This record gives sequence, structure tokens and C-alpha cells, in this order.
Amino acid sequence: SAARVIDTLLQIALAVVPAVLAITLHEAAHGYAALAMGDDTARKAGRLSLNPLAHIDRVGTILLPGFLIISQLLTIGRVAFMFGWAKPVPVAAWKFRDPRRGMMVVAAAGPAMNFFLAWLAALSLHLIIGTTGTTGWVLMKLADYFILSNLVLGLFNLLPIPPLDGGRIAVGLLPAGLARMWGGFERSGIVIVILLVFLLPRIASSFGYYFDPVGEAFGSVMPWAIRTILWLAGHDVSFDDDRGI
Repeated sequence: SAARVIDTLLQIALAVVPAVLAITLHEAAHGYAALAMGDDTARKAGRLSLNPLAHIDRVGTILLPGFLIISQLLTIGRVAFMFGWAKPVPVAAWKFRDPRRGMMVVAAAGPAMNFFLAWLAALSLHLIIGTTGTTGWVLMKLADYFILSNLVLGLFNLLPIPPLDGGRIAVGLLPAGLARMWGGFERSGIVIVILLVFLLPRIASSFGYYFDPVGEAFGSVMPWAIRTILWLAGHDVSFDDDRGI
């Protein structure tokens, strides 16, 4: 019906806006962190902008998140998982006093921004709760998707596989020899991530097996992460896994 189509389009819009903002501010945070430590490469490239158009990757920012949002709304009626990326912010590590540690800080800035944004969205719930009608529904959905998008993006990027932020943080923490070896996955790491997250679970499922280590990890971590963000924002929540928030 027309009402169902309008509702679906509205939910798509409410999910897309937080996802794009989460990805955009994640990348901008990398650039600002690098600038704070003496590298102005991102600024010269125009990548310190908060304009999403400066950071959009057609596949990672538009096509993949759009596919995930639409497919989930059409199948399960809600957005339960988001994944995407923007154009990487250029960083000249040699400009840092300690290049390896500097890259670790720059990498950590992206997830840190996402967790901060999720916390701000959780704070906004204090103002939204009690708002009735369509306005209340829209604001609640927007806040929910904002929390979800930022937590998923922040946590996913902490996977310790280069070129994800967690991999670069690991390179900064490991002894020099291991760091060089682990950093060698920089080019092939994204292939490993795509295999683990998308391809292998579906291939295993087609043969009647269950193999989804990343999905399992997120299924365990996300409820705890949501409760933690809500708790840090002053909401009364339970950390008992057998009970709801």
C-alpha cells in the first residue's frame, strides 16, 4: 500500500542520514587528529570538511549502506546491521614525531568520534522521551539509528586487521618486528574482512554449516555496548543479558 511505501522510504531516510554522518565525522576525526600532531596533508586535500560530499566513496558510503538498509527493511522490517566506509583521509606519517605511535592515535580518533556521537545521541533521548505523535516517533528512530550506526562503525573499525583502525592501533602497540609483519596486511586486509563478514558466512550457509565469527562477536558485544552508552548518558539500564534495556 501507499502508506507502507511511505513508511519504508521514511525509515530509509532516517537510517541513511545517521550512517552518512557517522562515516563522515569518523573520517574527519582522523584528519583533525593528524593536524593536531603536525600533519596538514588532510587539510590541504580539503578533507577536514564536515561536508559529506568531501568524504563519499560511491561503493562504501552509498551503494553498500543503501543495499544493507533497503534489504533489511524489506526482509526483517528494521535496520539491525550497518557497514560502510568513506574515502580514506590522507596522512603523512613521516611528519609525526613518532610515526608509528602517531598513526595509532590518528586511527583511534575515528572510533573515538563514533562512540562520542553515540553518547550524544543517547543524551538526546532525555529530551525526546515523552514527545508524542509522529514527531516523537521520527526523533526516536533518528536517535536509535544514530546510536546504532556509530556503535557498529566504531566497534567494527576496532577489529585488529589492517587497514581497519584496530589493525593500525595494533601496529602501534606491537613490538617493531611484529608490527612490520602485521602492517604487511594493509593491502590485503580489506579482502580478509570482506571474506569474514560477507562471503564465508554465506558460502558456509549454502553448504549447511554455520560460520559467522564477526556476526557472533557483534551479537555478543552490541547489546552490552548499547547498554553502556545509555548508562553513560544517565539512563536507567540493566546489564543483565537475560533482561531488556
